[in-house]
Amino acid sequence: MIIRSPVVAVIMGGGRGTRLYPLTKERCKPAVPLAGKYRIVDIPISNCLNSGINRIFLLTQFNTASLHRHIQNTYNFDTFGGGFVDILSAEQTEKTADWYQGTADAVRRNLTHFRNYPHDLVLVLSGDQLYRMDFRQIIDQHIRTAADVTIAAIALPTSAIAGLGLMRVHDDLSIDSFVEKPKDPEVIQSLAVGPAIEQLLKTRSTEKRCLASMGIYVFKREVLQEALDNNMTDFGKEIIPGLLGKKRLFSYLFEGYWEDIGTVRAFFEANLQLAHPLPSFNFFTQIDPIYTHARYLPATKVNLCMIDHAIIGDGSIITQAHIKRCVVGIRSVLREGVDLEDVVMMGADYYESEVDFAANAAKGIPNIGIGRNCHFRTAIIDKTARIGNNVTLSPVGKPNGHVRDGIAIVDGILVVSKGAIVPAGTVV
Repeated sequence: MIIRSPVVAVIMGGGRGTRLYPLTKERCKPAVPLAGKYRIVDIPISNCLNSGINRIFLLTQFNTASLHRHIQNTYNFDTFGGGFVDILSAEQTEKTADWYQGTADAVRRNLTHFRNYPHDLVLVLSGDQLYRMDFRQIIDQHIRTAADVTIAAIALPTSAIAGLGLMRVHDDLSIDSFVEKPKDPEVIQSLAVGPAIEQLLKTRSTEKRCLASMGIYVFKREVLQEALDNNMTDFGKEIIPGLLGKKRLFSYLFEGYWEDIGTVRAFFEANLQLAHPLPSFNFFTQIDPIYTHARYLPATKVNLCMIDHAIIGDGSIITQAHIKRCVVGIRSVLREGVDLEDVVMMGADYYESEVDFAANAAKGIPNIGIGRNCHFRTAIIDKTARIGNNVTLSPVGKPNGHVRDGIAIVDGILVVSKGAIVPAGTVV
């Protein structure tokens, strides 16, 4: 399938990322490590590239340094293809000196940058979702239906739509109404799909379903400019409802794995799900690969370990450890006697040398990685953490909140922050 109209893609980098804090303490959401070796931003970018879309803008404003490094080190295009991934951070101009006020406001402020490239359509994407989509299909439907706006939608049971925008559609998939994050049960039931739409869906459900917005939009260029010629700040709350009855709005039905990983709990569960024998999201495919930074790391070394359902990132050194249902990131060092169960460990940004080990000993701090005889349950260990010997960490029976420097419990998951130092003998 060939895209018949020039397209530019716009990826929303998100705001402060408070729902993912403390993983976003020193980085923005798109830069958070994922699945042992990737970053969240690699997902929408890879979907674009695999769909033949190579002019991509990434809109960010908070803690962008590590994201800048990742993009610059990863997505380098030849001079003849015209492709790029361009980061557009909030900037002071003659018109404004404040931050992006929302998704629509962020796109509005950057329309002038998009105009430098020929395009008929604008594909707007979220930067904190895990899914695989061929955007050529939604674009093809957008053109066939002569739509002004097409919104990707996924059918979810009415019990699983909390926090999502819902739409009611006619049998031809044109959108009749759109409600952002409804809470009233009667409103939710009124938005349930009818028999004709149920028949279009390949999967069957015993529970009533609603069409939830995936935060993926295709706009005609002139329609987007017209829709943003105001002070509205958000697509879901204001722009889309404001276009109903005035423009041709259609839904695109997506059936496949899709997960919003914008919270610590969702991020944790999506990572661990990848360690299943047959995960819902498959990285192991030659078709439509997920791209990331080529680091040229050595193969992982495993010495006398018991490993049950795990992903182990490149360049790790694991000795006499017990690992069950875990994701272990790049350059991870696990020393003798480590016992991990339901743990997402993000790894490290660099290796330490013997000189570094001596300097660490002089400072009285642990080496990067996990020390001997440590036991962790239901935890996220962020990058380059230093954990001493005989440490036990678990959130079981403990309330959410700050525990001590570098350690917090969020959504029932214990999180060790990036670069945190956990002294030997610590028990949480």
